[in-house]
Amino acid sequence: MRTGEGRSLGRPFGWLWAAYSVSAVGTWLAFDAFPLIAITVLHAGPARVSALAAAGLLVGAAVAVPLGPWVEFRRKRPVMIAMDLVRCAALLSLPAAFLLGGLGFVQLLVVSVVVAAADIAFTAASGACLKALVRPEDLVIANGRLESTNWTALMLGPPLGGAAIGLFGPLVTVTANAASFVLSAAGIRAIGGTEPRPSRGPERGGRLRAGDLLEGWRHILTSPALRPLFLNQILVGGLIMATAPVLAVLMLGGLGFAPWQYALAFAAPCVGGLAGSRLSGRLAARHGRRRIMLVFGTLRACWLLGLAFVGPGTAGLVLVIAVELGLITCMGVFNPLYAAYRLEHTPSDRVARVLSAWSITGKLTIAAMTGLWGLLAAATGPRTAVAIAGVLSLATPALLLRRRREPSGPDVLTQVSAGASVKGDGGRGTHHDRDQEHREAGRPA
Repeated sequence: MRTGEGRSLGRPFGWLWAAYSVSAVGTWLAFDAFPLIAITVLHAGPARVSALAAAGLLVGAAVAVPLGPWVEFRRKRPVMIAMDLVRCAALLSLPAAFLLGGLGFVQLLVVSVVVAAADIAFTAASGACLKALVRPEDLVIANGRLESTNWTALMLGPPLGGAAIGLFGPLVTVTANAASFVLSAAGIRAIGGTEPRPSRGPERGGRLRAGDLLEGWRHILTSPALRPLFLNQILVGGLIMATAPVLAVLMLGGLGFAPWQYALAFAAPCVGGLAGSRLSGRLAARHGRRRIMLVFGTLRACWLLGLAFVGPGTAGLVLVIAVELGLITCMGVFNPLYAAYRLEHTPSDRVARVLSAWSITGKLTIAAMTGLWGLLAAATGPRTAVAIAGVLSLATPALLLRRRREPSGPDVLTQVSAGASVKGDGGRGTHHDRDQEHREAGRPA
């Protein structure tokens, strides 16, 4: 029997991992497909394209608020399969409408909202599912495998999707993404076994109370373990994503980089995420998870400022690649540990609501900060706006400092996981709020 990083985590996790993998490939293959459809097919202007991006985040997150409690009191795998099929149907409506000559901007807007809300519900359910399938001591390994898969898909998907769009148009990648959701649903269905029904649902007749809508946030904000991590992740993700469009304007506009150079600058460094996620468990085993989280959570905040110094030509391109490589490598190490930590510090009867609240807050913060940084760039210039984000990022590690009074012992996380219930799961939601945050990945969390 294999031990350590290479050991098997069981057949059920293998199917969940396979479902996550095909879904992640489909997601990144269709990266930016909606704005491309709006521009190339519907001939929408900048205002409509911006509205499309904002609506997907804002309205989708608002619609998803009641979904967290709804997911909590239902079996998670049927919810995941349903969300996969909902996203598939919504996406397939676009090429179908195009072939019938009826594709319009309103439909594209509605589909973006439906997909965004279903993403959040899937993330919440998959997080609970992962926790149920994997032993507490294996959560870091499981999340590391999902994280490495996400970075691999992010590294390969957008270039391949861009080539497919160039040859066949953006609706082809949307169709491929829809197909990936069907395969993901099949993988989840293949997990097999019996999933127990959450106890509170039948007792309450399936009805939700108003307090359930806020329970995820209540747990996060009253938890000394989760609150600092939550605030840190939300701010770091918001600052990183807020600078993305500003940096695009700087590189593609003022500095004159070609689109392929811009794509290369952000695709090539993803190899660091793959390497970091593979090393994460080993580093934690050798030096302790708390220490590695603090070190790489701090290092992660130091790179963003470097993007303010990008210049034209090869030297500028190399600088962006180097900065992004450092940032993404630190993310690759940090993300699996933080995802496991979050699950270990969340009771099984609150996993879906906590992950849903985390994802919703992340999406709303990214939307708000992206708009704010757009205004800031217009007032001060793109380079100054990126520099301000970089300086603010340097302050975020302070939120990772633990309170002075902590349980003694070599690894608090191990102590917590020993008492954690194995009832619930966290595949995709563990990341890539693993949402979220395009550079931090995430699909079937």
